[in-house]
Amino acid sequence: MTRQAFIDRLRLGLSGMPPQAIADAIADYEAHFDEGLAAGRSEEEVAAALGDPARLARELRAEIGLKKWEEQRNPSAAAGAIFAVLGLGAIDLLILLPILMAVAGTLFGLIIAVVAVFFAGGVVFAVGPFFQPPGGTAAALLGGIGLMALASSAGAVLTLIVIGFVNALVWYGRLHYRLLKPAIEPQVQG
Repeated sequence: MTRQAFIDRLRLGLSGMPPQAIADAIADYEAHFDEGLAAGRSEEEVAAALGDPARLARELRAEIGLKKWEEQRNPSAAAGAIFAVLGLGAIDLLILLPILMAVAGTLFGLIIAVVAVFFAGGVVFAVGPFFQPPGGTAAALLGGIGLMALASSAGAVLTLIVIGFVNALVWYGRLHYRLLKPAIEPQVQG
């Protein structure tokens, strides 16, 4: 594969990423070609030594997604990290995706329940005193505050669980990458 074909395939694999990240990656691989050519190797030898540009693009996407999660702990970065990790191993999709979907669905359901309990507490707090509840107005006010506090506490715990879940996926992705890297790297024979 020629230098231009390698760079074009790498650029295609990185499409959709931030332009600066693409430019940095392309510049890095251009430097590899420059060094190889300066050492007397052909473009085809350098390209073969670097490996498959599509695989390199997936690895770069995963690494950028994981770094973004470490820098910015927000839902967008979490989703990027999860999809970057899943992108590393297509076989893992068959095993990991059903588990991931079940856990994510359960967490989403719990988040919806927490929001519903919080709003229910607000309704009890705001409307309860007008309907003469058992225990009087104070019971309605305190019951509403109690429900909102319970929902806030559960939301905080769920936030910690979601962060732990994303961190576990990031850890899994890095472990997976470290274990698979020797198997997918071209073997250099001496």
